Amino acid sequence: MKHFGRAIVKLRFIILIAAVLLLIPSGIMYLHTKVNYDMLTYLPQDIDTMKGQNILKEEFGTGAFAPYIVEGMTEKQVSDLKAKIEEVPHVKSVLWYDSVMDLSVPMEMLPDEIYDAFNSGDATMMFIIFDQTTSEDGTVAAVRQIRQISDKQCFLAGMTNVLVDTEDLTNKEAPIYVGLAVLLSAIVLSLTMDSYLVPFVFLASIGMAIVYNLGTNIFLGSISYVTKSLAAVLQLGVTMDYSIFLWHSYEDYLQQGNERNEAMALAITDTFSSIIGSSVTTIAGFVALCFMSFTLGLDLGVVMAKGVLFGVISCVTILPSLILVLNKPLLRTRHKALLPDIRGIGNFVTKHYRMFLVIFFLMLVPAFYGYQHAGVYYDLGSTLPKELPSQQGNAKLEDDFHMNATHILMLSADVAAKDVQSMADQMEDVDGVKWVLGLNTLKGTAIPEELIPDELSENLMDDNWQLLLINSEYATASDEVNAQCDTLQKIAKAYDENSMLIGEAPATKDLIRTTATDFATVNTVSIGVILVIILFVFKSASLPFILVAVIEFGIFINLGIPFYTGTKLPFIASIVIGTIQLGSTVDYAILTTTRYLRERTAGAAKREAIATAIQVSTKSILVSALTFFGATFGVGIYSDIDLISSLCILMARGAVISLGCVVGILPAFLMVFDKIVMKTTKKPKLV
Repeated sequence: MKHFGRAIVKLRFIILIAAVLLLIPSGIMYLHTKVNYDMLTYLPQDIDTMKGQNILKEEFGTGAFAPYIVEGMTEKQVSDLKAKIEEVPHVKSVLWYDSVMDLSVPMEMLPDEIYDAFNSGDATMMFIIFDQTTSEDGTVAAVRQIRQISDKQCFLAGMTNVLVDTEDLTNKEAPIYVGLAVLLSAIVLSLTMDSYLVPFVFLASIGMAIVYNLGTNIFLGSISYVTKSLAAVLQLGVTMDYSIFLWHSYEDYLQQGNERNEAMALAITDTFSSIIGSSVTTIAGFVALCFMSFTLGLDLGVVMAKGVLFGVISCVTILPSLILVLNKPLLRTRHKALLPDIRGIGNFVTKHYRMFLVIFFLMLVPAFYGYQHAGVYYDLGSTLPKELPSQQGNAKLEDDFHMNATHILMLSADVAAKDVQSMADQMEDVDGVKWVLGLNTLKGTAIPEELIPDELSENLMDDNWQLLLINSEYATASDEVNAQCDTLQKIAKAYDENSMLIGEAPATKDLIRTTATDFATVNTVSIGVILVIILFVFKSASLPFILVAVIEFGIFINLGIPFYTGTKLPFIASIVIGTIQLGSTVDYAILTTTRYLRERTAGAAKREAIATAIQVSTKSILVSALTFFGATFGVGIYSDIDLISSLCILMARGAVISLGCVVGILPAFLMVFDKIVMKTTKKPKLV
């Protein structure tokens, strides 16, 4: 590694030129990376809701639908508006009254059930059917065009409309996320480091790594909007401590009298040795997300694992080159760091270690209980700002038509009309079901079969399948709608064992079931992998359990707090935050433990070794934690997307909790288990 460090120093100008040139293709690839705003597309493709959606598109040419409410218009005006919407590309058809009866026939002639389903006061409702799925480009473009056609009397509802607002809000806010993260990180670093310029050198190095990471996402085909929104902020927060470690190591070697090129070569060697274990552990935590059958985990896991790898490479190549090239400006901008005086913190912690043990045992049970019982929500769209068009449309749908979710039941075309009608009658008796409409239920009403238009027949039945629309009063992701879906599926299976209930609510129910299993798997895998990695890093049988216990304690506290504050978290919060906090805390823990083992191996007594490790490590950990806090807290406060806001607030709080755990709880554990650690750990080589 010393040869590697000296090679980096020697080739610093070539490295910087190559780094800048690589930004060009990376930036172009980033701009051409597709972003997915539909969380439900990450569900396993072998479940009924996903298989049914694919059949719906293949056999009916139908991918998505959206309710559309019109107020205060005459039937002729509504019909003209319907004709305009039907001209929009990727609108397959629009179902309304004139899809069933000619306008010359008064609407009041419809059976009450059908009339009430599509009319409320002076409002009437259409169903717009698209030829692509909810999140495909054609459907999104169609929704945007329908919005332009509509006026203030028109309200579009449905999932694609929510995705459009999510996309617009994300695109508007994402640059501000990065700006806030950079600004607040720069402020924290300027105050805590000993040079006003060094924060911007750090940010330039990490910024290049972020661009490389975001650019190479093009090879994944697409990334989720969650990944797009958080990747830069996360990479900045997670990899900043590598830069801090390098800078502090470089300064230490300069103070020892080394010439600056040699000091940097030695600092590169030291930094690489120090961060290799923690970075591999962090990467392993993100890779554990890839074991989820809900493939959002794969999306986020691959991108963040890549980000850490690029961060490490940048830290030992680009950053040293920048520091050496900018040596004179860095010297001119030096100042006294404004960190609080922490000289004595090591002695304080070791002297009062019993107090930290008491804190651990007093907080462990309530923290774990809160972690296990914190409330979560799955309907991400419902948390968007209420003034957005999608939220207004969905509210109007609920207020005027008492509709919250619409399911589609796919039934074999062979099921007889009388059986379909009998099944529909049973379903209408299920709590929260307002109506069930299909071709065979219409035939059972007062509408003569010969009056049902071919267009309607083609949309509801083909040679293999027939479709029924089921209106629910219950909101997506609620316990009531999940129970309703179970009951409807049970009824349908009695008539056709191959039937499938699809739509947003059934898919969200599958999401709840899938992620419950996934999260347990990821927790087990991540803890197991990290135990093994720490085992190999320290060659110790005891330290892996001590470090993981401290890390998990911090995670329990962070994710347990919302239970006591009555705050509901987005469903992915526990697994994402658990992985990220694990990654950041293990960096701090490995740094501290490495120094403790070196001191013990050099002959220092237990208390002296732990005190020295805390004293030496706390400065770097404090700067890193505060920077991570700054990078995420501002985004959490600013964002109008609750998913992003919640995750960033949790990350900011987690950074502070991790700092406390490593500086307070870990030393207490080392004090108690020092004899066991020494007996079960291979002594490191002294350099």
